[in-house]
Amino acid sequence: MTDRPHISVVIPVKDDAAHLERCLSALGRQTIAPSEIVVVDNVSSDASDAVARIGGARVVREQRPGIPAAASTGYDQAEGEVIARLDADSIPADDWIERIGDRFRDRPDLAAVTGGASFSGGPRALRRVGAALYLGAYHLSLAPALGHVPLFGSNFAMRRSEWQRVSGTVHRKDSELHDDLDLAFHLGVRGRIRYGRGLSVQISSRPFAEAGTLPTRFRRGFRTVLVHWPRELPWLRWSRRVIRRHPRLAAAVAPAGARLRP
Repeated sequence: MTDRPHISVVIPVKDDAAHLERCLSALGRQTIAPSEIVVVDNVSSDASDAVARIGGARVVREQRPGIPAAASTGYDQAEGEVIARLDADSIPADDWIERIGDRFRDRPDLAAVTGGASFSGGPRALRRVGAALYLGAYHLSLAPALGHVPLFGSNFAMRRSEWQRVSGTVHRKDSELHDDLDLAFHLGVRGRIRYGRGLSVQISSRPFAEAGTLPTRFRRGFRTVLVHWPRELPWLRWSRRVIRRHPRLAAAVAPAGARLRP
């Protein structure tokens, strides 16, 4: 349908040419093609740049190290009404772009949508179960702190207008943060973030296969939460959400509402 928004896909990459080639191949099989693919090369020493260009992507470079800087540069460069995000090891389902377009077409109030994943490698019997446990723990631990579902960096999309609203406040220079979680903190202050059932990708099992990966992810997760405190303590975020959703309640508790106003 012609009223679907134009969608840019942003993929940050560093030395991950083989995974990136599979990701771009999957994007080439989409039932509805994205308007553009922006690959952000974070100073790769392998063939990631060449693979991106052969795969039809526009390549931009980010010299500052880390996914927060690379992803933010990609969002800045994206031209579509909606910015979709994949990691280099993401393999989106063939209808991924179509489903994203449908979500934003049907929900004008939607700021961002995020989905789940299954593992593309490892024992077949554990691919869905392992990913469900991994992502389930991510959602269960962080949704209470955020007051809404967290974004999952390997599978989400947001309106470009929402990115422009928060682009000056995200921590793009801190390579020790989880960029998707940091973005969720900022988008969720005013925007509506929802989980998109059926919005599926496959990801590599690197969180379990590479030594030291999980401790690093946990450390960065804690750091990302803590840099937003005390202003974004959970009870303050939940209170603000209640007040925004229920203006009459805000009027009834005007002094508290004034203190909690974003």
